[in-house]
Amino acid sequence: MFDIGFWELCLVGLISLLVIGPQQLPKVARIIGFWLGKINQLSTQVKEEIKEELHQEEIQQFLNKQNELSELNELIPLDSAEKTINDTGSKNTPTHK
Repeated sequence: MFDIGFWELCLVGLISLLVIGPQQLPKVARIIGFWLGKINQLSTQVKEEIKEELHQEEIQQFLNKQNELSELNELIPLDSAEKTINDTGSKNTPTHK
């Protein structure tokens, strides 16, 4: 994520040891770890909510398409269309025994 190498991490640790001090460093490291965990948890929750919203949007689009198809079925009588397809299909399809 941040592309931090080993030597950069050692440098940050050394500077933080000098600035914060050896007694406060474990406490500060725990606090930083706690907040990084919270941030990670929050980002995971946001990703899941976005994924769920996208899934709901896909379902809504599918239902809209189904409604459009049902409206088309009301305009074109299905029985006459099936009869036309069956009439033309029965003449062209070979029969199997």
